[in-house]
Amino acid sequence: MITLDEIELTQLKGVGKKLAQTLAKLEISNLQDLLFHLPFRYEDRTRVLPLTRFRPGTQGLFEAEIESHQVVYGRRRSLEVRVKECGSSVILRFYHFSAAQAQQLSPGKLLRGYGEARNGKTGLEFYHPEYTLIEVGDKNSAPDCLTPVYSLTEGIQQPRLRSLCAQALPWLDRADVRDLLPKAIREHYQLPELKQALRYLHRPPVEADQIALLEGRHLCQQRLIVEELLAHHLSLLKLRLRLQAHPAQTCPVDPDRSSLMDQLVEQLPFTLTDAQQRVAQDVMQDLATTTPMLRLVQGDVGSGKTIVAALAALQVVQAGGQVALMAPTEILAEQHLLNFSQWLKPFDIRIAWLSGKSKGKARDQALNMIVEGEAQIIIGTHALFQQDVVFKRLVLAIIDEQHRFGVHQRLSLKNKGQESGLVPHQLIMTATPIPRTLAMSAYADLDTSVIDELPPGRQHIDTFAIPDSRRTEMLERVQGVCLSGAQVYWVCTLIEDSEALQCQAAEDTTAWLQSQLSDLVVGLVHGRMNAKDKTLIMEQFKAGRIDVLVATTVIEVGVDVPNASLMVIENPERLGLAQLHQLRGRVGRGQQKSYCALMFHSPLSQNAKERLRVMRESNDGFIIAEKDLELRGPGEVLGTRQTGLVEFKIADLQRDQNWLPEIKKIAVEVVNEDLLVERLITRWIGQRRQYGEV
Repeated sequence: MITLDEIELTQLKGVGKKLAQTLAKLEISNLQDLLFHLPFRYEDRTRVLPLTRFRPGTQGLFEAEIESHQVVYGRRRSLEVRVKECGSSVILRFYHFSAAQAQQLSPGKLLRGYGEARNGKTGLEFYHPEYTLIEVGDKNSAPDCLTPVYSLTEGIQQPRLRSLCAQALPWLDRADVRDLLPKAIREHYQLPELKQALRYLHRPPVEADQIALLEGRHLCQQRLIVEELLAHHLSLLKLRLRLQAHPAQTCPVDPDRSSLMDQLVEQLPFTLTDAQQRVAQDVMQDLATTTPMLRLVQGDVGSGKTIVAALAALQVVQAGGQVALMAPTEILAEQHLLNFSQWLKPFDIRIAWLSGKSKGKARDQALNMIVEGEAQIIIGTHALFQQDVVFKRLVLAIIDEQHRFGVHQRLSLKNKGQESGLVPHQLIMTATPIPRTLAMSAYADLDTSVIDELPPGRQHIDTFAIPDSRRTEMLERVQGVCLSGAQVYWVCTLIEDSEALQCQAAEDTTAWLQSQLSDLVVGLVHGRMNAKDKTLIMEQFKAGRIDVLVATTVIEVGVDVPNASLMVIENPERLGLAQLHQLRGRVGRGQQKSYCALMFHSPLSQNAKERLRVMRESNDGFIIAEKDLELRGPGEVLGTRQTGLVEFKIADLQRDQNWLPEIKKIAVEVVNEDLLVERLITRWIGQRRQYGEV
């Protein structure tokens, strides 16, 4: 018996090649996709309302006779159709119409329409109502169920999509529709069968709880939400099992001998926090086994993740393996290079550097060191992915700010280690705290460690918002901070001026600040500068030779200047909460009281106001991350809109987070039922499953 996903859309009446291409934009390519494309709300068209019942803002179904029609020419040409019913009349107005449509709506015909009444130039009007022409015998024969409203794309309207879904529903009885949630699980959570749920959601009865449907709480919706969340979770579990089926090199630590890690900790100019020691211990235990480590280390800005990475690298080097550390920007990669070089100087460890700007002899030399195994630690940007980069024995891949990389890039680095027949251990670090709900779903294949303690001496940062109309006032504050001996960051969100985004250009800002603060040294750093110039500017700022550093968001991560005590962020409304929090974390690293000024451009949207409020009220990265998820959604928080991860058809991580612990339990029960798991993953993730291979 044929399954729903094997039935092409062309089996439906009126679906040709062109319409099939349009539906593909909605990720609908077969009957299963169509039936899983659920309505996002419903309209009650089961009762015909007399025209006298309509007031401005009222939505409803009406039946009336066409009294007259005419094309009216004004600022915009429109088709004006007057309809009457029991002595009342209203105007139906169409701004987009064809000659055939105008001819079709001729006087004397009956129509049934649905729309929202508004005040127009002739009185009560309906703009572009949905309508069908009916015969006298069809009067008062309204639908017997709620009318679904689907998300659309250009080239298809609601009536057409409703018609296609209605045609597809009978196939639930003709095709092999597999209920992939085991009966025991359905009964335990009192969930309906798949066929029943799909029929109900496409054609809910009049008495259906519309509030529950709108909020995604209806049991029929929950039935599909559970299945989708389970499919995503199982795909990550299977990935983990698949990765861990291949051995990794073990990097044992002899408890009776002083290790390189012990030596490094002893000579550090600071003491590790309890949280750093705990997480370093987690990583050390993982590396000591032949099971590939898959660990996510989360820690707020400045919590000290890099030293944990350095300790892991030493453990691998001591065991004879190579380590690759990859960062998303040159500035961050350079910061890692600087830290590792300083910390590991006494150990005679060879570190190679590789970035997109590594050229000629320097690049060839680095590549040769890597392939020969001379380079024990390789630090760089996405350049580490390139085909001509061949490792001799890659044992550990450390990926910083993982969500900033494309999925395929991360996958290719993982594959680099397999050339030696071993899978590399993976240590993923992020200073963007990931909300619990996302960590449980997007990173279900990873063990998670959290550095939930800041090193002693980190200052609380006071944050305040100020409109850019008070720029001169801000200038005086900057001058005061610099005269007291401290330094200032001034962050602009774009390099070049853009009227559309109303963002102050960094170059213009630098020139303006230099003219206003002639007694201070103002520097500029941005992503388009070459690495040498950027490093020079940052070193001068760190050494105190620059008072005010104007920067784009390249300084978001990895820059450590303890003497900087004020950060001004222009147009903060353009950035997400996580990014604002990371930027703010560049100050508060020294002894003096630190501040962050959010200099916004009015008027602010409600969403932007809420983001600035959260920034003012909280310094806790995890609280901020939860709020960021609520305001922007998982795709933007994880940066995965472009990469295909965490794109749910029906489930909503924020709304459905209570299901996540239950999904973990269900997954354990079914993970070994290979055929069931494969069918679930194919149904919900299909061709996107390779995106999880990271």
